[in-house]
Amino acid sequence: MHRAHVELASGGTVTDLYLILAVFLLINLLAALWRIARGPTPADRLLAALLFGTMGVAVLLLLAYAGGGQTLVDVALVFALLAVITGAAFVRRVWGRESNGHS
Repeated sequence: MHRAHVELASGGTVTDLYLILAVFLLINLLAALWRIARGPTPADRLLAALLFGTMGVAVLLLLAYAGGGQTLVDVALVFALLAVITGAAFVRRVWGRESNGHS
């Protein structure tokens, strides 16, 4: 991967912008953690966990493009796959209960 050295009008580089965006997403992760802890329903917790995974992937991709290398892209892909599996397992568990009459 190459580093982006494009100058912005403010005097910074695109790499600096990627790092600022990564910090912003990390701050948003705190809101997702709060929602996971508070609920109120399991579906709310799952959506927050999926949001956590999506933002984690975004942060890793931003850091990889800012100079972290291919390894961070690979980790981001693994996180994306785990998020899909988590969502599918939750839906199967919840819908399985509802169809059996267990609410």
